[in-house]
Amino acid sequence: MTLTLTEDEQAMLAGEQGPAVALSMRIITELGRIRGATELVDIDSVHIDGCIFYGQAGLDFAQKLVALGGQVRVPTTVNVGSVDLIHPHLVLMNTERERWVAQGGRDLMQAYVDLGCRQTWTCAPYQMDSRPDVGRHIAWAESNAIVFANSVLGARTDRYGDFVDIAAAITGKAPRGGLHLDTERQGDVVLDCTSLSPETLALDVTYPVLGYLAGAIAGTTNPVCVGLPADVSEDALKAVGAAAASSGGVALFHVVGRTPEAPTLEAALGTHVDAPVHHITAQRLNAARQELSTAREDKLDAVSLGTPHASVDEIAEAHAAIADGPPLAEGVAFYISTGRSVFAEAERRGLVQPLEEWGVTFVLDTCTYVTSILRPGTRTVMTNSGKWAHYAPGNMGVDVVLATLQECVESATTGRVTWNRELFT
Repeated sequence: MTLTLTEDEQAMLAGEQGPAVALSMRIITELGRIRGATELVDIDSVHIDGCIFYGQAGLDFAQKLVALGGQVRVPTTVNVGSVDLIHPHLVLMNTERERWVAQGGRDLMQAYVDLGCRQTWTCAPYQMDSRPDVGRHIAWAESNAIVFANSVLGARTDRYGDFVDIAAAITGKAPRGGLHLDTERQGDVVLDCTSLSPETLALDVTYPVLGYLAGAIAGTTNPVCVGLPADVSEDALKAVGAAAASSGGVALFHVVGRTPEAPTLEAALGTHVDAPVHHITAQRLNAARQELSTAREDKLDAVSLGTPHASVDEIAEAHAAIADGPPLAEGVAFYISTGRSVFAEAERRGLVQPLEEWGVTFVLDTCTYVTSILRPGTRTVMTNSGKWAHYAPGNMGVDVVLATLQECVESATTGRVTWNRELFT
């Protein structure tokens, strides 16, 4: 198949709109050829994942675009960076490498500001005012943002990563392929959750564990969940998607009766009427949770909430769990990662000050599993995030327990890990 460009797109590629546009268009068109696209699609928005500092190449690329006069032409949000610009003291800079990452992180974040991106610094842009409508084409990077946009919002984005994301923002274009197409959005495998009890379905930790299983089962295909409550919250769906995109490569899932493209199982599956069915039982959930929980010591060093970034509702739930209860145990750190706009709303609602007085450290602009924030010597961390539990042991060298919010708070007040290994029924 041949990629056909419009006259305007050909002019962009030829450099008639500047060298940054031409460079970006070369990236987009080459991706289109690789993906087998026959044309490009206009996009409404972009979310950038390439603003995390992983090395000099990413910084050089962004600064090159700045030097070439690059500017985004569609609304563009940015993912977490490598430093908390609001609370820079939280980022450890005890070693030469930590100082190098911190400085490179600041420089990279500035480059994306210079390119015209909004200073959102959040992995959850869908919690803001930039939520795309059903069916709108976008180019979002960051795995949990991609899966949330496709699944919960019903917008259309393929999997975009570093360099491609900013190229899409500068051109306003993306290849019409992958999950931009109707045929690629059909369900491929059914996860039957009908045997789960109402008590299990009411637990917050059920959904990251379900997502972990969904990713392991579906891989890079599209799972369809049957038997979840019709009013399951966006935060629960966020947890499903984030974990599924971590344990697997899920970029779209459907929940029958809840997500916009799945009013029925038949609608979600489309032509895939013979999709395999996997029964999700309480036993499978318990086993998956235990698999994610690597800690073998009872002493608790820290709690980390907010991966993906905590919503206002989740901050309110943490406030309710902590209010009028025991104090934070000595020696235990308690982190909540969130975005700037959510933090401002939580402040407006009076949630931040009492949490900080209790001992919560709010982390903005970044996240505790990608940045050196945990105290030296931290070994055991509890979290209610399947994504954090999946990545932190390898990224940060810690052991983890995936727990309910209530278990996290109760353990933080005693300094000892307490959790029910057979929680699901």
